[in-house]
Amino acid sequence: MLFMVEMTVNIPQDLPAEVASEIKAKEKAYSQSLQRSGKWAHIWRVVGEYKNVSIFDVESNEELHTLLSELPLFPYMDISVTALCRHPSAI
Repeated sequence: MLFMVEMTVNIPQDLPAEVASEIKAKEKAYSQSLQRSGKWAHIWRVVGEYKNVSIFDVESNEELHTLLSELPLFPYMDISVTALCRHPSAI
């Protein structure tokens, strides 16, 4: 199942810089692991925002929810999920 996921990150201003850096390093390692596995198929940065648009290729809604909720930045994210299917005009 394919899903488009939009993630906007809102790290609190009062979070110590060293804590934020540690969380970001964990986030990068986890997301790259998911990319290597094929579960996180694509990721694009949205210009001018601390936001990304990603495509996930997972077995179920539950699997996607689990993967997203395990993101180290999850507590600081606004997430929007859209289910996708192949367009009949696609070649």
